[in-house]
Amino acid sequence: MRATAVRRTALAATAAALALLATACGGSDSAGTKDGAKPDAGADAKPAVKALTSAELEKASLEQGDVADHKITKTGPEDIAAAADVTVDKKECEPIGHAFYGVKRGTPVGNAGRKVVSEPKKPTGASKDDLAGALDSTSSLVTLASYEGDGAVKSLAELRESAAKCATGGFTLTMKDSKQKVVKLTEEKVNGGEEAVAWTVLMGEADALVPFKLVTLRQGGTVATVFSFNLSAFGGKSPDFDMPTAVIDAQAKKLG
Repeated sequence: MRATAVRRTALAATAAALALLATACGGSDSAGTKDGAKPDAGADAKPAVKALTSAELEKASLEQGDVADHKITKTGPEDIAAAADVTVDKKECEPIGHAFYGVKRGTPVGNAGRKVVSEPKKPTGASKDDLAGALDSTSSLVTLASYEGDGAVKSLAELRESAAKCATGGFTLTMKDSKQKVVKLTEEKVNGGEEAVAWTVLMGEADALVPFKLVTLRQGGTVATVFSFNLSAFGGKSPDFDMPTAVIDAQAKKLG
């Protein structure tokens, strides 16, 4: 897989947002027991989730300066794929495949997105290490989506189920006329929000695998998704790169 194709795939890729969690009042104001005491509000009360609009989500999105040594810009229409543009050859793999491209999943109230690119080390000469350092730059597509009710919880549950079914069997994504083979998903440990899931995703052919990182976290009714690739990870015998922890932590902090 050519670097330009992978870059286009990642930056056209992978869904998410900020919502505030409020405490719902339980019981009725007028209802009471025979001795005048009101029923226990905590037994059946459920927290209410207020979904944010796209305009409100922009305020919860990463901005330049939020992550040291990273360039942050807003996404444009060309960076986020529409569901009609992405075809997955296995229905059960569709949720995880859509997450790569930032496709809206479910019925979010609002959406926002950012492109985040780490600044590579500046070369001091023409040595092999200098050249490798110049390519050591991680690009991430960060999307936010807000949901009413339990939409955010269902979104993560759907993603987990899809990844579990498609972790080893592989599947093929078609983004317009570009096909990408997903060979394997390996679950990773990640922290952030009230719950978070992450995977290392291997795409390509057996002799030319390219790693990506997919992270999704939830804070209240908010789902934030981070899909990343690194140029220096191409073509190695064991290609890999570190999870974009600084980006994840910064976004989780703004959602908190």
